[in-house]
Amino acid sequence: LLAALTGITGSFDEALLAAQRVLALRGQVLPSTLDNVTLVADVAVGAGEIVEVVGESAIPEVRGRVESVRLDPPHVRAYPPALRAIFQADLIVLGPGSLYTSILPNLLITDLAEALLHCQAKVAYICNLATQPGETDDYSIADHVNAIRRHVSEELIDVVIANDNFSVAPETGGGDTRFVQIEAIKGVRLITTDLVDEDRPWRHDSKKLARTVLNLLS
Repeated sequence: LLAALTGITGSFDEALLAAQRVLALRGQVLPSTLDNVTLVADVAVGAGEIVEVVGESAIPEVRGRVESVRLDPPHVRAYPPALRAIFQADLIVLGPGSLYTSILPNLLITDLAEALLHCQAKVAYICNLATQPGETDDYSIADHVNAIRRHVSEELIDVVIANDNFSVAPETGGGDTRFVQIEAIKGVRLITTDLVDEDRPWRHDSKKLARTVLNLLS
């Protein structure tokens, strides 16, 4: 849809506006950048071998341990309306989503990361319920947070929201859910509560998560 609308409107930002009208969105979608950029990862495979993997979709397929990710080219410009939204926000929420291929790529844009570090709003990270094969195998909550800190800054995250209901059977919904285990993280407030969708335990229950996020504002 976005590709088609970009061709019709002539630009990605205009395509996003058109998509919002077509889908009747109540919110606003802002890209982190309009520059063409490729995600590159260094992935550990085998006995200490590091391979360079180019492209978001290719990274989980290697099935190694992601050591780091970067953008090519490394210096791209943040989308100005996204920066304005960050400085006007009451609360910044990162995630949920794929750690290395959805969340971190946006935070690697230097001026966007700087905006998050200097805005007035608290920055909350919603940790994934389950580990993601090929990206975060065996990761704890602390491993997720430390990956973000390692790539961006120790000071970025103020609050971490995580699930503490591990009672749903892993095979529920036809999956093989491997829950992310709770582990304290130095320097951040950790909020744990029941966030699991009991029919699809690898996903958050949107109502449970919404209540938890809104409680941060009150």
